[in-house]
Amino acid sequence: MLTEKHTLVHEFPEFHDRIHELKMNNAHFSKLLNEHDELSRVIHRAEIEVEVHADDYLETLKKQRLALKDELFQILHG
Repeated sequence: MLTEKHTLVHEFPEFHDRIHELKMNNAHFSKLLNEHDELSRVIHRAEIEVEVHADDYLETLKKQRLALKDELFQILHG
């Protein structure tokens, strides 16, 4: 089963340079980005069935990732 990539750069390629700049110079952005990436890794491992999680737990993780993505997007536009 192939799954989508959910890295911030993949989702917002037009912000590639801005993402890199903020990751290097903004501790809050960097922390949120690391949390987003970790959630993406856990979700991906569940989707390819390396790890098994209850469906409701996986949905909670996806909602958390989406909330982080929204917050990161707001920072990118700031």
